[in-house]
Amino acid sequence: MIVVLKNGTTKEQRESLCEWFQNMGLSTHVSEGMYHTIIGLIGDTSKVDISLLESLSIIESVKRITEPFKKANRKFHEESAIIDISGRKIGAGHFQIIAGPCSVESREQLTTIAKSVKEAGAGLLRGGAFKPRTSPYDFQGLHAEGIKLLLEAKKQTGLPIVSEIMNINDLDLFDEVDVVQVGARNMQNFDLLKALGRTQKPVLLKRGLANTLKELLMSAEYIMAGGNENVILCERGIRTFETYTRNTLDLSAVVALHELSHLPVIVDPSHATGLSRFVEPLAVAAAAAGADGLMIEVHNDPQRALCDGPQSVTPEQFSRIAERVRRVREALAE
Repeated sequence: MIVVLKNGTTKEQRESLCEWFQNMGLSTHVSEGMYHTIIGLIGDTSKVDISLLESLSIIESVKRITEPFKKANRKFHEESAIIDISGRKIGAGHFQIIAGPCSVESREQLTTIAKSVKEAGAGLLRGGAFKPRTSPYDFQGLHAEGIKLLLEAKKQTGLPIVSEIMNINDLDLFDEVDVVQVGARNMQNFDLLKALGRTQKPVLLKRGLANTLKELLMSAEYIMAGGNENVILCERGIRTFETYTRNTLDLSAVVALHELSHLPVIVDPSHATGLSRFVEPLAVAAAAAGADGLMIEVHNDPQRALCDGPQSVTPEQFSRIAERVRRVREALAE
């Protein structure tokens, strides 16, 4: 349930109303917008007398919300959220490109890529230290050493870093990582989501391979219910009957998620198809669809990459993609 307060409601009146709700056993979530202040009520609202609420002089309207996700719901928070990552902002018109290798392989590899993507316009550096692989015989990442190399690259370039966590037991290793990524396979690892909810670190939450948008938002709800509202949603393609590409990129998810939620939405065109030649047109299309950012895999030698080489673009290709995306966004802003 959401309660919309009238303009002119004082802080004391609002706090008194929230205290009344809390005495009824309800949790309150206050969202102050430019024109309205909204109080979201979480809990058993069946005992709330809507007629009584609507009769109060400070209340403009009362609405019941049927969706199970509350904190991630745009009805609770009309204005789009802005996530600040060490000065790089994502959401509500702020656009960022996250770029880097699928996996951290060596100091030289990571440093070379980090410098090139920064020069081309990337705002954040991605790199996998822990890699979930379908085959147990494939490269699984450098683990703690990979995190160390990412931090070195951050120090050299100034780019905030994004890396994927797989196990709740590794959370301490991510203390200095700017954005913790939850991969598609872990989207419903609820113990991990709860643990991330107890931090205030930005979380990049990827949609699962066969999950609905509402299931994605419920996973975001797990993080936000723990007190961490710094969540970025990521559409990275879903599994369909089509076999020509690895996954099917659902660009309608960008529009739908913006309608359902106030959280930023970015697109990963690299994992979407698994083919580097498709990354550029899909990145441009995602920007045109209103995405708040992109996540692109870049490798200086894709043919020799230890992980996902076929979907990685070269630094030169990335530079062209970033420029085309910039022009598209400028055209849309006119």
